[in-house]
Amino acid sequence: MSRPRSALRTRLAGLLVAVVAAAGVTAVEPAPRPAHAAACTGTSGVTVVVDFAALGGGVQVACAPGDPATGLAALQGAGFTVTGTARWGLAFICRINGKPTAATEPCVNTPPATAYWSYWHAPRGGSWSYSTSGATSYDPAPGSVEGWSFGAGAPPSIIAP
Repeated sequence: MSRPRSALRTRLAGLLVAVVAAAGVTAVEPAPRPAHAAACTGTSGVTVVVDFAALGGGVQVACAPGDPATGLAALQGAGFTVTGTARWGLAFICRINGKPTAATEPCVNTPPATAYWSYWHAPRGGSWSYSTSGATSYDPAPGSVEGWSFGAGAPPSIIAP
């Protein structure tokens, strides 16, 4: 009788090792390609501008390499962290890089019209146009510029790079 128990223990130990190894592989999965901390060149990607001025910060410009499928993918591909609302998830962007803080905006529902991340598009060096589509449904073209600005719906404070 000790042989069947020993074989069962060996199998269980092998299974445990396989599960731990699989979890380890998942935990060290390669990170997404790093974003470039400047505007994209030509059509190498989508340039993303995030204006933190209303939150006491500056303007950050980064490149989402390649052809991101959505405005959300471009924002994330450019290296920005994003938090949606509890009610709408990432369909409504509530925080970018932790701003505004949870103490200021709990991100349960949509923030007020005077304090939200507005979403913009522009050609290189051109004027900003308020997006009529949400970031999860808009497909930015490589070479274009995406903008995000916190406040009451004003465009980013810089010309599209």
